[in-house]
Amino acid sequence: MNSFTYYAPTKIIFGRGTEKETAAEIREHGGKNVLLVYGGKSARKSGLLDTIEHELAETNLPYKELGGVKPNPRLELAEQGVKIAQEIKADFILAVGGGSVIDTAKAISLGVANPETPLWDFWLKKAQPVRHLPVGVVLTISASGSEMSDSSVLTKEATHEKRGINTNLNRPCFAILDPELTFTLPKYQVACGVVDIMMHTLDRYFTSPEEYGNQLTDEIAEALLRVVIRNGRQAVADPHGYGPMSELMWAGSLSHNDLTGLGAVKDFSTHQLGHELSAMFDVAHGASLSTMWGPWARYCCGQDPARFAQYAEKVWGVSGKGTAEAAKLGIDKTIDYFHSLDMPTCFTELKIGVQSDETIHELADRCVFRGARKVGHFKELGREDCYQIYKAANR
Repeated sequence: MNSFTYYAPTKIIFGRGTEKETAAEIREHGGKNVLLVYGGKSARKSGLLDTIEHELAETNLPYKELGGVKPNPRLELAEQGVKIAQEIKADFILAVGGGSVIDTAKAISLGVANPETPLWDFWLKKAQPVRHLPVGVVLTISASGSEMSDSSVLTKEATHEKRGINTNLNRPCFAILDPELTFTLPKYQVACGVVDIMMHTLDRYFTSPEEYGNQLTDEIAEALLRVVIRNGRQAVADPHGYGPMSELMWAGSLSHNDLTGLGAVKDFSTHQLGHELSAMFDVAHGASLSTMWGPWARYCCGQDPARFAQYAEKVWGVSGKGTAEAAKLGIDKTIDYFHSLDMPTCFTELKIGVQSDETIHELADRCVFRGARKVGHFKELGREDCYQIYKAANR
């Protein structure tokens, strides 16, 4: 087996009604003064915020709220949250929501604990955070896996830049996972979440051939993908089904806590390609991923068709085919599955329309940071590679 280090310190409290344990968990992790971060009206309308507020009040935990987190979370709101947390001397950040809310809470945590550094400098890799405030999560969307991950993604609205940071300081100390909190989601959000969960595993599964060798890691990844594919269909058809929604919630956490990629180097090309679509057009993260995976896979399949053939066999049940044909079938079945969820697989379906060649070049240039980096590990992508992949999606 390849060597690896596995660190997953987040305490998971899973099941119906577990949000009522939030205040006790905050206390257990040393919180005495809380900044509560959430998104829009749905958290209030569902009654979840009322429940959390009641729990905090009952245990005499002072708190202040910051709402308004949007999909593709904004740097500017995180900076506002840092100021509020400093004013109230918060020692704990509580995220009530999905990935965007959690990523915002993580950013606030780093900003408060490292006040000498402009917050965006961490996302630009100009500086590394050395301290953090503890973050807790009450999850309402199964998608990003941010409730157990070391990552946080922000968008700087003024420049349409979307950047991510990975540090173990980002890992929440606890996460409340009650699948019933996802029952109010629109079907489109459920479908976006299914894609995001799949991509967090696929962007680890497709790594360079020298990274293969950990059979258990592959088996975990393949099993997780099969479970998500099977339950994803059911969840989109009926978002009120506890069984499918609970399977997705746990799969989302495991897909991004590094378990599905132990012993390998993450690729994440699809994420990087999708980030530029989200930054430029403000499209949903999951939709950007379903749009870009097919063009990426078809462009990169020749790098190692045997890996794609294994994926086709173990995840999609393809058998009795040669390597090249099996690899193609695995890609086609994935794209067909996205369509079955009404998820986009090209720019027209993404509802941004066919773009000019100038825009395609600009997307590619942004993806490689104007030539400052290359993207990916399965197949290293430069500016021209990214251009060709965006071009294939531009229909």
